[in-house]
Amino acid sequence: MAVKNYYYALGRRKSSTATARLIKGKGLITINDKPSNEYFSESKYLITKLAKPFETIDMPGKFDVTVVVKGGGSNSQVDAIRLAIAKSLVVFDPELRATLKKADLLGRDPRAKERKKFGLKGARKQRQFTKR
Repeated sequence: MAVKNYYYALGRRKSSTATARLIKGKGLITINDKPSNEYFSESKYLITKLAKPFETIDMPGKFDVTVVVKGGGSNSQVDAIRLAIAKSLVVFDPELRATLKKADLLGRDPRAKERKKFGLKGARKQRQFTKR
């Protein structure tokens, strides 16, 4: 949904939820009020993964992105942010949908942790069988 001067979307992965706002600017990505390279300081790979939607449509440095992300680990947070950015780019220009979909950036990864079942040690692990 386009609201005033920014474009907004939501992205999810595992237990992470990210909301992204795209504003025309210089290409800064701010995550939870911190620059992206400070928020994901442990891995350069995660930072390059964030910029993939912009590289796919050949618009690096055209938008400033403000993201609020909660839950999960750093890898699932990056996937949630990337999905939110891609969805908000589609809100900005619906013509980009085909390009982003072809690059597999608009699909939500549905895999999540399976719940623990009653009588078992985990989701599937059982007690060791003893014959005697």
